Amino acid sequence: MAFEDQEVSEKLKARSAKPVAKMTLQKAIELGEYDPSFLANFPEWHILGRHVQFQYIKQALDNRHRQLIVQWAEINNMLDFSTKPHLKMALDNLTKQIKKLEKDRETLYVEYSK
Repeated sequence: MAFEDQEVSEKLKARSAKPVAKMTLQKAIELGEYDPSFLANFPEWHILGRHVQFQYIKQALDNRHRQLIVQWAEINNMLDFSTKPHLKMALDNLTKQIKKLEKDRETLYVEYSK
């Protein structure tokens, strides 16, 4: 039995020793991260021209907007929505995030059009 316990603990150690996948610029864009100051943490961001940076930002804005709309729809379509007042608060929070996203989009368009 002690041998089996040792074997199991060795397998667990081997699994946890694997490196965690690193966040890449492309993955951040896919996940909807559009803040240029965050994207500047990636070394490849600095070798891109302003036009390409803006194209990445626009793609991230679209991805984030899509994510927020899908979340909003999922919550809105839950069964017995009217009997769950806490879901109304979640919808309000998502609506605020969507409005902030639109303001950020306008600000970034002005910034990158210079």
